[in-house]
Amino acid sequence: MNKPLTLNVRVSGALGEFVAANVGETGAYENVSEYVRDLIRRDMVRVESERLALLKAELQQAFAAPDSDFMSLDAASLFARH
Repeated sequence: MNKPLTLNVRVSGALGEFVAANVGETGAYENVSEYVRDLIRRDMVRVESERLALLKAELQQAFAAPDSDFMSLDAASLFARH
């Protein structure tokens, strides 16, 4: 398992107020660490969703291409290309 990463982040002004409003008795999170971990997890999901959307778009474009755009390859020909 990887060694835990400790982050020190300073926020002030509107950002600090926003974090404070989301942490503690009145917020959705018990502490700032919990809040930051949730934000990171959500960002990971967003990045993966974007990657999947790009892959889907590429596959849709490939499958929409006419058959004449494709060429047959056998394994030997494929390996010879690399």
